[in-house]
Formats: sequence, C-alpha cells, structure tokens
Amino acid sequence: MAVETPVRSAGRTLRRQPSRPARAAGRLRLGGLWVKIVVGLLLIVEIYPLLWMFLTSLKSNSDYLNHSTWSLPTHWEWGNYTEAWTTGNIGLYLRNSLLAVLPSLALVLLLGTAAGFALQIMVWKGRSLTLLVFLAGMMVPPQMILLPLFTVYFQTGLSGTLWPLILTYTGTGLPLTVFMMATYYRSVPREMFEAATIDGAGILRSFWTISVPMVRNALLTVGLVQFFFIWNDLLIALTFTNNQDLRTVQVGLLNFTGDFGATQYGPLFAAICINVFGTLLIYLFLNQKVMKGLTSGAVKG
Repeated sequence: MAVETPVRSAGRTLRRQPSRPARAAGRLRLGGLWVKIVVGLLLIVEIYPLLWMFLTSLKSNSDYLNHSTWSLPTHWEWGNYTEAWTTGNIGLYLRNSLLAVLPSLALVLLLGTAAGFALQIMVWKGRSLTLLVFLAGMMVPPQMILLPLFTVYFQTGLSGTLWPLILTYTGTGLPLTVFMMATYYRSVPREMFEAATIDGAGILRSFWTISVPMVRNALLTVGLVQFFFIWNDLLIALTFTNNQDLRTVQVGLLNFTGDFGATQYGPLFAAICINVFGTLLIYLFLNQKVMKGLTSGAVKG
C-alpha cells in the first residue's frame, strides 16, 4: 500500500499521490470485478433457460395454459416423464436416433481418419487436389442434395429404412472430418512412420498401430462435434423418415402429441429435457478430453 506523507508548503498541507503500483492494483481489482459480473450474467443466461425448461416439464397442461410461463408449478407432475416415454414414444425416437447416429459416426470417423492419413502422411500424386475436392464438399448446402438423394433412395428401395439417414449423414460429415484430421496429421512427426517403415511395417500397420493411437484425442474431438451435428439434425431426418416408427428424436419432438392428437406441454417439455440433459451430460463428461484434442498438436518425446 502507498504511504501518504504530509508535506507542508506555504502554509498548506499537501498529500502525496498514491504510487503507480497502487493505482495498477486498483485497476486490476476493478477489472476482476467486471469479469465476475460478466461471468455471472453468462451463467444466468445459460442456466436459467435449462431451469425454466425443467420446471415447465413438471406442469400440467392447464397449469401451463392458464398461468404465467414464469410461474412455478402448482402441482409437481413427475408423471409427465413417464407419459413422455410411453404415450409420446420418446424411447422409440431415441432408439431410432441411436441406430442412425452410431453407424454414421463410426463410418465418418473411420473413413475420415483414413483419408486424413492418406492425404498428409502418404506421398502420392494429386493429393492436394483431392483435399481441395473434400473442402469443396463443405460448401455444398444440404438443401441442394435432398431431392436427388430422395429420388435415388426411392429407386433403390432404401426408402422406409434408416439407411438413407446413415448414408446421408456419412456423406455430409466426411468433408469436415477429413479436413480436421488432415490438419491434425500435419503436426504428427514423420520420423515415427519412417522408423516404422524401416522396421518393416506396412501402410495398414502404420495406420492402425501408430497413427490411430497418436490421434485419439483428435478422434474424440471430431467424433463429439459430428455426434452433435448428426443428433440435432432435423432437415435430413424430416425428409427421409416417412414412417412414424422411423422418426428420430428431433422429428419426434416436432410432431409430439398426446392422446387424441392434442399437444401435451408437460410431457413435451419432459421429452425435451430427456434429450437436452442427456446430450449435456455427454458433453460435460468428455469436455476435458475435447479440450486436450483441440490443443494437442505435437508429440513430445
């Protein structure tokens, strides 16, 4: 802290101004206060909608329609979650989403990792042009390919199954996955693969035993990004699921109805909570590993 020393001059008492370190410390404290205020506001913006959605899922239909949307439930209807699972068929929609997302995600990661390895580690003519072709695929709007794909799936007899979703998700997810994996492979030391080649390892062995373990954090990061892209898709699923038994969770929530076709808001918000909090738990569980995958770009040895 600065020490103020009184100085008498011409009958007046002057006080020495606080030193520069004291002023800097004051500015730091003030800046820290503003940071805390901003963080608090961001937490409110993020957490309050989740809390409101959860409280709304415990309201009855009359409670939701006749009272303010910000009011607390008059009766806590925990049975809304049971009704959402049974009458609302949210369990069926979640199963369809898993059956469409998991195979698509596995194909995207396998093919994208192999393509990234071939484009950055292997040396062959035309690999730069091939990478540009994959990058061009990221610029194609999904709306442009829906009608041609629908015609192809109908003519090949794939309509009425989940295969149109799996194939479309795989095709639309590959450009971004190839780009990200190729970018990550640039930071992998080539000496590792050269030493493996000298020891007699082939391309497949170098890919599976050397490159895949080295990029596991990147695989987790890309896999989580693609999982949320595919899981939250509505346009593709709405186009290719013409059967109620094939609806994914997003399409099911869009057409969520209770008995006699009326919208039951309590079970609807309960189904939304099941979907949102489930994916939120996945992200929170894998958050640290995703951060490692985003920041890791070199191998220390």
